[in-house]
Amino acid sequence: MNNLTFSSPNLSSFCQLNKLGLVATGQHITESHAVLECRFTKLPEPCPKCLTYGVSRGTVDRCLAHVPYGQRTTTLLLRIRRFSCACGCFWHEDTSSAAPPRSKLSYGAIRWALAAIVIDHLSVSRVAAHLGVAWHTANNAIINEGQRLLFNDPARFDGVTVLGVDEHVWRHTRYGDKYVTAIIDLTPVRNKTGPARLLDVLEGRSKQAFKQWLQNRPQPWRDKIESIAMDGFSGFKSAAEEVIPKAQTVLDPFHVVRWASSMLDDCRRRAQQEILGRRGHKSDPLYKNRRVLLTRISYLTETNKKQLTRLFSDERHLEVDCSWSMYQRVVTAYNEPDRRRGKKLMQELIKLITAPDLPIELIEVKRLGKTLKKHAQSILAYFDRPGTSNGPTEAINGRLEHLRGIALGFRNLTNYIARCLLESGGFKKQLHP
Repeated sequence: MNNLTFSSPNLSSFCQLNKLGLVATGQHITESHAVLECRFTKLPEPCPKCLTYGVSRGTVDRCLAHVPYGQRTTTLLLRIRRFSCACGCFWHEDTSSAAPPRSKLSYGAIRWALAAIVIDHLSVSRVAAHLGVAWHTANNAIINEGQRLLFNDPARFDGVTVLGVDEHVWRHTRYGDKYVTAIIDLTPVRNKTGPARLLDVLEGRSKQAFKQWLQNRPQPWRDKIESIAMDGFSGFKSAAEEVIPKAQTVLDPFHVVRWASSMLDDCRRRAQQEILGRRGHKSDPLYKNRRVLLTRISYLTETNKKQLTRLFSDERHLEVDCSWSMYQRVVTAYNEPDRRRGKKLMQELIKLITAPDLPIELIEVKRLGKTLKKHAQSILAYFDRPGTSNGPTEAINGRLEHLRGIALGFRNLTNYIARCLLESGGFKKQLHP
């Protein structure tokens, strides 16, 4: 600190008025509000018609919300000079250096509001309260600046080689949920250079919506896409195969494991009904061990292993025993450190549960086998492409859920899409390097 060079206090520099072409000439400060009287530092402009310098005809006032300081809302009171000349023309000073036309916020306030949303994750209502303006005024300014500075950046889609796509519930209604399709850039995750980022949000969750978005991208951009991570929805897969046939679709491990766990739960419930003719009670062996059945083998305690041994010693639970074994093989394949061995284990499992001599009593296992065989190519592609997973996509879905909670819900889809991009579009480095 002793090496710093100090200068005289300057209100214009402190409030960054010099960047707006302004200088502070007065102040009025209360506990909650500050008004800074300002004038422009540039020389007067000549008459727009005859190009001669006019005579001053007083000033008019314009108020602009500015960056808040010290928990106070700050207002800039601009004294705008008026001029007239011999040709009968009247004009005002150009205010474009301080704020956009007809705007109630200065350029500094707009940039501060955008950073508060993207970096600090504030709600629009809190930003509006700090600036001392209406909600719609703050929201429109934030979205317009986001469009100009961030969304319309032609370099935003550069370098994308791995995509993630998933559906997302954006609004819950009494007549059903409303969905959108979220498209994620997974390239930074695959290359280990940073987190995933949201590329776009599409209305609806259909094959046509995703296909149309891909078709709207330039052909050179599509040619660079190597793989697309997705869930088991066939619409996304067929859209990708039709528009980008060279890109490999990758099925996320989370969904495959969920299919296997659902298979095991369905088998347990069916066995429960066949043995006792009712749903499980807390004292029933199958119901009591339902969570232990879904636990990975390496996480089982000695007590858990004894519980499973007693459970499978009952011949009536043989089908559950077989289903549990298949479920554990799915988990083991994905947790194998050696990707080649993991792929081989998954291939052996798919071959085993789709074999024609599989006992007919294993209804749920056969059903799982049909599903895995249908998506075998996408399932096995995961082992050849480390880092290509829908996990980051689900993480961004969680952040969007949090965003909806902060805003107490959204009614306008356009506002929701814009806020989603600001929240998860990876723009922090652009606003705060």
